Amino acid sequence: MSKLRYYVSGNTAEGFVNYMPFNTEGLKQVIILKHPSETLKTAVLKQLISHYDEGAEVLLSAKGSKYLDGIIMRGKSLAVVNDVLSTPELPGAIEIDLSLFQKDKLYLTDDYMENKSKYEEAVQLAYQKFKKGLEIHDELEEIYIGEMDFEKADQLAVSYISKLLDGIPDKPKRTDPPHRLFGTNTPEGVVNEIPHLIENISTVYHVKGRAGTGKSTFMKKIGEACSSKGYDVEFYHCSFDPGSIDMVMVRELEFCLFDSTDPHEFFPEREGELIIDLYKEAVAPGTDEKYADAIQEVNQRYKSFMKEGIKDLKQAGAHLEEVERSFRFTETECRHIASFLTEKVIT
Repeated sequence: MSKLRYYVSGNTAEGFVNYMPFNTEGLKQVIILKHPSETLKTAVLKQLISHYDEGAEVLLSAKGSKYLDGIIMRGKSLAVVNDVLSTPELPGAIEIDLSLFQKDKLYLTDDYMENKSKYEEAVQLAYQKFKKGLEIHDELEEIYIGEMDFEKADQLAVSYISKLLDGIPDKPKRTDPPHRLFGTNTPEGVVNEIPHLIENISTVYHVKGRAGTGKSTFMKKIGEACSSKGYDVEFYHCSFDPGSIDMVMVRELEFCLFDSTDPHEFFPEREGELIIDLYKEAVAPGTDEKYADAIQEVNQRYKSFMKEGIKDLKQAGAHLEEVERSFRFTETECRHIASFLTEKVIT
C-alpha cells in the first residue's frame, strides 16, 4: 500500500503557511530535526520512512521534490518533522540538533550566508507576486458574484449534505479536523498530489465552476456537516488563497470533493467520479459570454503575476542548491542518526 503523501506547508499569496499543529492532535511525541541543511534532514527522514515502512504519512516540501518536511506515524503516535515546521503550537516537542552527530564541526561560510540571503529574498519576491495576483483574481470573483444565485447554491449544498449523510449514524467526535494542502507553488512549478489522494476513494466529486461561484463554501459546508456527525474530515486548503478550501476528504464514508479547475483541473476517469458544476447550477446563463472581454483581461493579468512568482521560486530553488553545497555528510551518518532516533528517542 502506498504511503499517504500531502503538504502541511506551502508558498501562498499570504506567504508561507504552516498547518503542522492541525495534524499533531493526539500524538504523544513530536521530534523536530534541527539543522541548516534541508538535504541532511530529508536524508534522515527517508531513513526513518524506510525503517518503519508501513503506515507513514509523508509530508512533502514546498521547497521542491528533493526535500521532505516530515513524517507522521499515527500507529506509533509520533511525528518527526523538519525544523521549518516548528511552532509554539507544538508543545512538548523534542528538538534534536543533527550537527551533534557530524564529525566535522559545522562552519557557515560567507558564501553560505550570501546564498541563504538570496534564497530568502527570492522567496519573498514570489510572495509579493502571488499577493498581487490574488488581488487581481478578486476582480474576477466580483464578476461572477454579481451573477450568482446564492439561494440556489445554498440549496445545492443542503441537497448534497442530505444525499451523503441521510441515514448515516452519528459518532462520538474524536479529534478536530486536520488542515492540509494537496499541493503548492514550488521552484518546479505548481504541483499537486490529487491523483494519489483520490486513487482509493470510492466516490469522488469534481467540483467545477468559476472564481467566486462558491466552490470553497460548498465543500466547507459538507465537510463541517460530516465533522458535526463525528466523522473524521480532512480539509485541504488552496495553495494560492489559503483562506479557501480546495478539497474535503471523508475516508470513513469513502468520498471526497475537490476543486477541479485550473491549475488542478481533472475530469472523471472511472466509475464513482462525478462532476458538480456550480457555474451551471447557480450562475446566470450566459455570464461567460456577457463578460468575455473583461474575464480574459483579468485572467491574463492575474496569471502573469503567478508566472512571475513561480520564476522567483525557481530562482530561489537555484540559490537553495548553492546553500546545500555548503554541507557534507555521509549515508553512514544518516543511518547513525536514524538509528539513534529509533533506539534512544522514539518511545
